[in-house]
Amino acid sequence: MSWKPRTIGLLGVGAALMLGLGYVAFQADPVPVDLHIIARGPLEVTINADGVTRIKDIYDIASPITGTALRSPVEVGDSVVAGKTIIAIVQPAAPALLDSRTMLQAQATVQEAEAALHVAETELARAQEEQTLARSQFERTQTLVARDVASLTRLEDAAQRLAVADTTVEAAMAGIDMARSTLNRAETMLQTPQAVAGVTTSCCVEIRAPADGVVLSVAGTSERPVITGAPLLSIGDPAELEIVADLLSSDAVRLQTGAQAVVDRWGGPMPLSARLTRIAPAAETKVSALGIEEQRLDAVFDITTPASDRARLGDGFAVFMRITEWRNDDALQVPLSALFKRNGDWVVFTARDGVAAEQIISIGRQNTLFAEVLDGLEAGMAVVTHPNDNLVSGGQIIERSRLE
Repeated sequence: MSWKPRTIGLLGVGAALMLGLGYVAFQADPVPVDLHIIARGPLEVTINADGVTRIKDIYDIASPITGTALRSPVEVGDSVVAGKTIIAIVQPAAPALLDSRTMLQAQATVQEAEAALHVAETELARAQEEQTLARSQFERTQTLVARDVASLTRLEDAAQRLAVADTTVEAAMAGIDMARSTLNRAETMLQTPQAVAGVTTSCCVEIRAPADGVVLSVAGTSERPVITGAPLLSIGDPAELEIVADLLSSDAVRLQTGAQAVVDRWGGPMPLSARLTRIAPAAETKVSALGIEEQRLDAVFDITTPASDRARLGDGFAVFMRITEWRNDDALQVPLSALFKRNGDWVVFTARDGVAAEQIISIGRQNTLFAEVLDGLEAGMAVVTHPNDNLVSGGQIIERSRLE
């Protein structure tokens, strides 16, 4: 049986159509993906930490004497001026009450001092009598020498005796002064608090502010007894603030003095700027909220934002800090969501003309979102973010946004 040309042509078209339908039926659908265009831009690595503000220079005022601190002339929040504002008044302590035994000892000491004074007065009287006799003998000998009746040697002896007598009188008078001082000291031991109850505040110690600022705390408002060195109050200048951040030792070693930081969550509308000034030389073991022992230390930051922009920020306020460890203003960067590991290398899927291809790259610094690209990618290239298991090198892809 012979086929007509028309029939043969129709059979060929039908076969080609069947083959095309089979190819389309068995061909995999393109994988929907999200793409990101590689670009250059600022990239920084930060260390996050909680911090607390504190006044740089706090003056803790203590009592210079033991006595009674009178009612505080200032309150918390009062402004003070250096060298002018009286911030505390301390009255010297009154003598304590004596028990019976101590009283008897003090009375015996007074009697002993009185007897010593009487002895000194007697010694003075005796010395004055000897002085009078020595002066009389000296004058008599001087007259005899003038008449050539006595020798000069006898006159010299009389002069010497007179000089010794004069010195003895002076010594006796000094002994009386000493005995009187001893008696006065002994009598003061017998004074009672009632004997000095009339002491006025003119004898008190008035303490003035050592620097300009405000009163931060007052140990006690009411009158109370204090000892030497007892705390009375503290003052400082709220405009001169710094921040103390609690850092892990592993984070602190990556920071350099002068590192910049952004201060958030302090209560104001805009973040503040700060600069690292010093890091504690030694770490301490602390237990975290999860019960893990950590080595932590303090890092101190100066707030560089003007005081007028943080007027309500005070001492002891909690803040959150983002400390810049590293920054590059022109870094080629790739999203971390595009990276995955393959045989120990960092790999991404690049996208070109609807086809995905694996690309090994080298990365440097990275933060929570992006990594610095050192090699393997160029600006303008597209990479697949969040690649799934259906994506293979050489497979067809389609951008997800085109399906909407």
